[in-house]
Order: sequence, then C-alpha cells, then structure tokens
Amino acid sequence: MTKITYQIVEHDGGWAYKAGDVFSETFRSHEAALAAANAAAAEQRVAGKTDGISYQDAAGVWHDELSDGGDRPETEVSDKA
Repeated sequence: MTKITYQIVEHDGGWAYKAGDVFSETFRSHEAALAAANAAAAEQRVAGKTDGISYQDAAGVWHDELSDGGDRPETEVSDKA
C-alpha cells in the first residue's frame, strides 16, 4: 500500500503543507495549513469508483488499466513546527 505524508512547513511568507516535493497553496497561519493538510489526507482515503484509466509513460507508450476505486493510500500529517 502507498503511504502519503503531508508535512506542515513554512513557505512563501506563510505556511503550507507538502507532499513529496509538491507544496500546497500558502496559508496565513499554521493552523489553517494544518486544517487543510488534515482535509487533504482524509480525502485521499475516501474510496472512489472502479474505472478505466489511460496514461502515457516517459517513453511515450500509452497504457490502459483498470483502477480499483477501493485501492486508497495510507495517509498521515506530520507537524513538527
């Protein structure tokens, strides 16, 4: 199972959450960034519907797969501020 960690960080004159190398929008307060990270983490755990997906890989080859709507990642929020 995939695990996603949202980290609360100072960013661009305010606060943001970060997943990997990707930052959220900037929030005015630490509390607002924490609330947004908790909401994002919760949304990632919600099951969707099973559906077909198509994507192109780095070599330019297209792939068709069936995405299981119940296959959701484990999520957590890390707040060391």
